Amino acid sequence: MTEPLKVVVWSTGTVGRHAIAGVDAHPDLELVGVWVSNPEKDGKDAGELAGLGRELGVRATTDKQALLAAKPDAIVHTAMTDDRVFDAIDDLMDFLEAGVNVTSSGPVLLQWPEKILPPEMIERITKIGQRTGASLHVNGIDPGFANDVLPLALTSLSQRIDEVRVMEICDYSTYYQPVVMGDLFGFGKPLDHPAFLWEPGILTMAWGSVVRQLAAGLGITLDEPLTEEVDRRAAEVDTPSVSGDIAAGTMGAVHFQLIGKVDGVPRVVLEHYTRTAPDQVPEWPTPPEGDGCYRVVIKGEPFMQCDFTHHGEHGDHNVSGMIVTAQRIVNAVPAVVASPGGLVTALDLPLVTGRGLVSKA
Repeated sequence: MTEPLKVVVWSTGTVGRHAIAGVDAHPDLELVGVWVSNPEKDGKDAGELAGLGRELGVRATTDKQALLAAKPDAIVHTAMTDDRVFDAIDDLMDFLEAGVNVTSSGPVLLQWPEKILPPEMIERITKIGQRTGASLHVNGIDPGFANDVLPLALTSLSQRIDEVRVMEICDYSTYYQPVVMGDLFGFGKPLDHPAFLWEPGILTMAWGSVVRQLAAGLGITLDEPLTEEVDRRAAEVDTPSVSGDIAAGTMGAVHFQLIGKVDGVPRVVLEHYTRTAPDQVPEWPTPPEGDGCYRVVIKGEPFMQCDFTHHGEHGDHNVSGMIVTAQRIVNAVPAVVASPGGLVTALDLPLVTGRGLVSKA
């Protein structure tokens, strides 16, 4: 019987707390450390921070160097990166320099960084991995499984592919991320507010990795630049949200697309329909049940559509969204550790499953 891989979870926020639970539940992984940025969490037991109702015997620390010096096999990195992309990349390269494998929920552009990051930065990550043998894999649910592994697996059933469209259709009213909701999306702000996501080129930075990775998986070369389209809608009534209530007349819903074309024809499309109440903009697509889904539409022969829904045992789809994000990178740890080093994409990994997680009761 092989020894379990020693794992550090990096942060204990909305995704990190589920990553702690996921590592603890995985028979091939052993939680040996937890990093926190908040001094008030320093020294607290990981089980308490994850809300497990029991202690795990692992104390959180703010000491980055002590965790790296312990030489874990892998770090499951779930820290917020949306508002500190390049600082986060520096952190991840520090981990690789220390010879530690990493699975991370961000920055999401690292899923397929070509044409987003400078070539010299991508080359630096590659060279560090080649020198130390440590691998880096960035994934989650979206960007992640819902728009890389899932659609590419479905295309294996195709005889002809005219277009692959990957969609998130979701109510974000119970999604607790005030920075994302307010600063990045601009929910609750005037429609003409220059929120970060709608600045030219930002959608390509955030989701271009999805479109280009799908194109690579399909063996096509896309026109550049990718096409960005945004349709923002005002809330018609005052709308409650856990990340900050949204006044009538301010932005309450948005539909955006990132379109990859070949010779001017759309071939790979990423789009989101994001509401802050389920009855907003009724003419937009809706999930088959509940408050959210991921939808894959493959036009061609045959036409295929797959709706993927999830729901938490103790919460809604926004809770389970954090769980599936965490579990995708937790369950990928053994495959990433076994990789030869450098940046590892979804196209590089073998099939990742929930091996060892079937209930025994």
